[in-house]
Amino acid sequence: MKKDIRNIARASGSDTMHATTWGLLATAALIGGILVGSRGLRYFDPALVSYAGATLFAAFGLGYRFSMWLRRPPTRLYWFRGWEIFLQPHRFFGNLAHLFEIVWSNIVLQRFIGRRSRMRWTAHWFLAWGCLMAAAITFPLSFGWLHFETLRSSQQIYRAFLFGIPIVQFPVHSIVAELMFNALDIAAVMVLIGVFAALWRRGRDHGAMAVQQFADDLMPLILLFAISITGLFLTASTHLMQGLHYTFLSQLHAITVIITLLYLPFGKFFHIFQRPAQLGVDFYKRAGVEGEQAVCIRCGSMYGSRMHMDDLKRVQAALNINYQLANDTHYQDVCPPCRRKNLALIQDNMWKSTASES
Repeated sequence: MKKDIRNIARASGSDTMHATTWGLLATAALIGGILVGSRGLRYFDPALVSYAGATLFAAFGLGYRFSMWLRRPPTRLYWFRGWEIFLQPHRFFGNLAHLFEIVWSNIVLQRFIGRRSRMRWTAHWFLAWGCLMAAAITFPLSFGWLHFETLRSSQQIYRAFLFGIPIVQFPVHSIVAELMFNALDIAAVMVLIGVFAALWRRGRDHGAMAVQQFADDLMPLILLFAISITGLFLTASTHLMQGLHYTFLSQLHAITVIITLLYLPFGKFFHIFQRPAQLGVDFYKRAGVEGEQAVCIRCGSMYGSRMHMDDLKRVQAALNINYQLANDTHYQDVCPPCRRKNLALIQDNMWKSTASES
């Protein structure tokens, strides 16, 4: 990555036009993926066109908002600086090993949530992996990337195709078939466990109750509950009620899914796409610890990485915040304890000045 990091915090051009372009590119890429993956719509199910249409809207919204997020000076600098550090030749293989480590810890096991509370971890883990499992099945089916056929030679053998390529076959009456055809039900149960755990915690944690908002905290849980419960109702209608009200339930389920997809780029679900990008902060911190340290111009103590302090100056300059001091120094060259001392001294002098005038 050869971009000049000194100027990268300040983005050029119109934010709206830039974000719109990336939103359209994301939508076009998804359309291209649907056409190629479904072999020219050969395996695309017209009954799922509403899901695909809502996903296209979500792709535009996600591309737009992600681009706008990266236009912010702090995020923009962290993004490019993180890639710069990760791709350094002498660090690359060590960074790959560390990337696997933090993905396993933060994404798979989600230990960063577990350090806050066990109930929060339970809710987050089941919600995350239930949603990821459902997405890994639903989107390929909706786009025509994944489909199933019986063998011509035997109606008792199913074959799964991915992008039109056969990948596995299994008997209709087998554990594999039961798991594959009920994977969405398993995901729905996982999501419901996460929803109930989250509601239980929010109903008992006074700190969470004091700051929670309907749109950001409760609406996502309601949508996930609606998707999961209507999906389970479809299975119950098929296997337990001989298809009773199946048409109505399928339409109701489709409405809940489509509303969630439309909500995806604009609500709390957007953090699903932010979290992987924030892994670069870990590499940034490691490089800061290993690199040159900043020394306070007032007391001479080390208080942080020089890279971080210099980047703070660039971000503040991009935000038109001028903390320049005399003798070509900067407020960020002063350690936090000395800043507090200076603030106390200034307040003391102002108090003394006011007292002497009165």
